[in-house]
Amino acid sequence: MNTSTAASAPRPLWALSIAGVVALACVAGLAGLGIWQVQRLGWKHALIERVEARVRATPVAAPGPERWSAAGQDDYLRVALAGRFLHDRETLVQAVTELGGGFWVLTPLVTDAGFTVLVNRGFVPPEKRDPGSRAEALPSGAVAVIGLLRVSEPGGGFLRDNAPAQDRWYSRDVAAIAKARGLSEPAPYFFDADATPNPGGFPVGGLTVLNFPNNHLVYALTWFALALMLAGAMFFVLRREYRLRHGMEHEH
Repeated sequence: MNTSTAASAPRPLWALSIAGVVALACVAGLAGLGIWQVQRLGWKHALIERVEARVRATPVAAPGPERWSAAGQDDYLRVALAGRFLHDRETLVQAVTELGGGFWVLTPLVTDAGFTVLVNRGFVPPEKRDPGSRAEALPSGAVAVIGLLRVSEPGGGFLRDNAPAQDRWYSRDVAAIAKARGLSEPAPYFFDADATPNPGGFPVGGLTVLNFPNNHLVYALTWFALALMLAGAMFFVLRREYRLRHGMEHEH
């Protein structure tokens, strides 16, 4: 049998069966990934709508200890806080913002309700990291602030781990910062202050980034396209095998 004859011969049924099962499994898997991305798309749209509604809502009281177990569900909730700052326990967390590189200023606030919340008062450039350079923005009495509740960022950021012993912070890890600063009864969330100006201009609040990547439709179309291409390839293979077998039967 020459090469051209072998190439035009039908494949064994067992080989076609295995190839068909594998192809069907792959098509089902790719289609499943596409469906999952469609579901993720719906979830992402609901998330965006929920956050947009929250950041425009009337401020509510910050969740107290009775709601702390569900704090993760309150992300971006617009809340109001009243109490007094503990400026001597301020923490600087590395930040990159639209204003450039610098630090977030996280200051504990003892609320009138008795628990403590880490307040991200806003951004300062490196030359303003020393509290003495912004002394006019360190109120000693009662304060009221409005902003967004945020979920803790444990571990670190910028591909670097937090180093509490060296007082180097790359993420707003509430539990670690509270422990390093000796805070009692800290809330498990932190708080991004709004853009209300501070005396002297720093820290600059209101820089919360509301940006949720939404590529799920592209991913879904990609998976569906791959499934369709594989199904099409299998169809052409089966059609070729069918023609080869029926051609051979007619010859006999």
